[in-house]
Amino acid sequence: MNINASIVDQRLTGIVNDHANLLPAGLDLTRQRSVAFVLLCMSTMLDIPLQEAAELITEGGQDQGVDGLHLGEVEDGEFTVTIFQAKYKHKDLSGAPNFPENGVEKAIVTVSALFDPARKLLMNEQLAPIVEEIRSLIRDGYIPLVRVVLCNNGASWVVSAQQRIDQTGFPTHQVLWSHFNHDSIVGVLQRRRSVDDSLKLDGKAVIEEFNYRRVLIGKVPVSEIAELFNRHDDLLLERNIRRYLGLHANRVNSDIQGTLTDPTRRGEFYFYNNGITMICRKFRHNALQGENYQLKIEGMQIINGGQTCKTIQQTLNQPDLFAEFQDVYVLLRLYELADDDQDFVREITYSTNSQNPVDLRDLRSNDEIQRQLEIAMTNLGYSYKRQREDGGAGSTVITANIAAEAVLAVWRRMPQQAKFRRKEHFGKLYEIIFNQIHAAQIILAVLIFRLVENERKRPDDANPPDFLPYASHYIAMLIGDAVLAENFISFADIDHRNFATLAAFLQVNENRLYRQSLVKVQDGLNKLYGIREISLQQLSATFRRGDLLEFLN
Repeated sequence: MNINASIVDQRLTGIVNDHANLLPAGLDLTRQRSVAFVLLCMSTMLDIPLQEAAELITEGGQDQGVDGLHLGEVEDGEFTVTIFQAKYKHKDLSGAPNFPENGVEKAIVTVSALFDPARKLLMNEQLAPIVEEIRSLIRDGYIPLVRVVLCNNGASWVVSAQQRIDQTGFPTHQVLWSHFNHDSIVGVLQRRRSVDDSLKLDGKAVIEEFNYRRVLIGKVPVSEIAELFNRHDDLLLERNIRRYLGLHANRVNSDIQGTLTDPTRRGEFYFYNNGITMICRKFRHNALQGENYQLKIEGMQIINGGQTCKTIQQTLNQPDLFAEFQDVYVLLRLYELADDDQDFVREITYSTNSQNPVDLRDLRSNDEIQRQLEIAMTNLGYSYKRQREDGGAGSTVITANIAAEAVLAVWRRMPQQAKFRRKEHFGKLYEIIFNQIHAAQIILAVLIFRLVENERKRPDDANPPDFLPYASHYIAMLIGDAVLAENFISFADIDHRNFATLAAFLQVNENRLYRQSLVKVQDGLNKLYGIREISLQQLSATFRRGDLLEFLN
């Protein structure tokens, strides 16, 4: 029995026992564990809670070979789609069986079918709205970047299956195939382990004490970086606020690879790249040498330049690339910081991350307004989670990202930005969301948003309206309007003194307010399109572009 496979199998038992509500009803134990494996893979790879991963489950009848589907946001005219297909061996925990070749074939057919807006497909009610939203984006001229993640508790697919992938003709800059298994899952779970290793510099380096901290600036051969990541991989990126975006799914990474593989430009890589910023608990070197130091580093973490490092690793590991990289270097900044320098680490990360868009929630988590909200929500009986690593779930737990999304939709009346510009909630939209806002106002917005999302996930109606999967943020906005209007108050009047009254009003009237808002959305669509059938692709585009807002105001 493989140890990592055994660990994952135990995790599945825990999910089935403790999170049965996240699994589709009516499944036998074997099917429950299969779905639990899909949940665990998506949660781990996408770095999201199991509850969010459950929203991505599409497996079942007419699932087109898709067990889970994640749609990213539009950036620079592109958007990322991650397709998960999982195969779990329940009796064989040796970790040896390959991902089945027929599973690879099915995934190839899936990619061929899903991204053609004109192709008719029979899809289940979980899959259809997402696929038609993807197709709507394609019709509007946005380019899909596809990650196909094939998951199992064994080895990767065989050579003949890879040949089938190679023969598809899918452009490699647009479709990326990944294998994710028990070792991958356990590797993520072990990221808290300290990384101690050595790194060889080339040439002279600057080492000095500065503001009670040690600083080193030097140049490192890219081959050293590749080998370092071959040994530790993503353990080096635990404190990095970005996930690796993929070699072919990001323009910056593709440019990095292009420079490395171009014989006429790779020698200038040091000048073209922003370099790598690394922190550690301690580094040592032979100070009697004048140059070419061999660094001994304890607790190393890369907080900026993770994209560069991963792309260097993938590029230098390509078996068909016989380039010479001994004279190719990258800039290194190494900071020796104490364990209590957490705030300073966040400031460095915020200031140096600029090559790719980042999720700024963790960086904003220590803002004064975020700290104040945490205290104020505690006084109202709620727990505010400012950072992603803050655990906990339940009706009284509010995460910062849900708070931002709810406020932007309900009170700021920007439902399309709330849904489709989530990455900017703690960036460009941060001041709009959190300026002059109180805990009671945020909690009420979250309660409204949760009400709407619960209805979307588990509608009471046997035949819910077709627009329901796309309209949550608009419905929440309309319910917020109704709460204010029926209580004869303005948004500014909401505070800790009347919060309990407003929350009780929402609870008593939630069904009426919800159905009333559905009618308003349908009336708005009738005004916009007339009394005719609207395709799911049209509905997706309508709510994404905000066309409906002028008919709801």
